[in-house]
Amino acid sequence: MLDKYVVYIITNKNKTTLYIGVTSNLQKRLSQHYFDSEHAKKSFAGKYNCYYLIYYETFETINEAIYREKELKKWRREKKETLINNFNPEWRFLNNEVF
Repeated sequence: MLDKYVVYIITNKNKTTLYIGVTSNLQKRLSQHYFDSEHAKKSFAGKYNCYYLIYYETFETINEAIYREKELKKWRREKKETLINNFNPEWRFLNNEVF
């Protein structure tokens, strides 16, 4: 995933909250989410302990990635769940796959 832009979905341990983001460095961004949750940050992901990666897509340009992020954020949860199920049917935490 080097030199790529990534749209990702993370969740909390119980998989009740979804967070969608975009980054050029997924490893670094996941580490930031983990740090935020461990140190009671007031960010959305920190507040809800979202740092478990369950979905990601890569893009060649930042504009494509931002467009997709905005698109996914408009979707209802059910549609997001379908997207995740097609990519990761067991909703496994994928953090170890990107580190």
